[in-house]
Amino acid sequence: MTIAEEKQAQRAAGRTARKALDAPQRAAANAALCRRVLELDAYRTAHTLLLYAAFGGEADLAAVAAEAARQGKTVAYPVCGEGFALTAAVPSADGWAVGQYGIRTPVPERSTLLQPEQLDLVLVPCTAFDADCRRVGMGKGYYDRYLPYCTRAVKIGIALEAQRVPRAAVDAHDQRLDAFVTERGIYTWK
Repeated sequence: MTIAEEKQAQRAAGRTARKALDAPQRAAANAALCRRVLELDAYRTAHTLLLYAAFGGEADLAAVAAEAARQGKTVAYPVCGEGFALTAAVPSADGWAVGQYGIRTPVPERSTLLQPEQLDLVLVPCTAFDADCRRVGMGKGYYDRYLPYCTRAVKIGIALEAQRVPRAAVDAHDQRLDAFVTERGIYTWK
């Protein structure tokens, strides 16, 4: 099996695993995961965060976003653009729309755009991950292209434990993260 085929299989299995949780399991997992994120030193010391609006059964970081806003932190969300470029945008109150992949996303014209080096913490979704902090994304490479420019940021993957695989199928361009947080624990490779 090629790396591309392994990635595709891991993506499908990860999506299926995260969607298999029933509503009470999902709520408990999301609450535990968000508590873990809020306890991280990287979160406590961050002033500017990039996180995502959950889609397709992804771990939901809405509680983290709400707490960060309450604490006066700047909360940005990704906007996927042409050429697989990602932009960090802080939406205004009326700055949301449904984006090209059916994901709730900021409207750039009604948002403050941030440079990647302005970010202190980037919380990255995935379809699968391993205990060595390698991830399998959705397949377009948005985060893998963007993360190298986040020179000041701690980069943490977010997933449900059900998405963990023995070894993530990665290749040379896939970015390894500093850590992964799930509802059950924190994985680091350093």
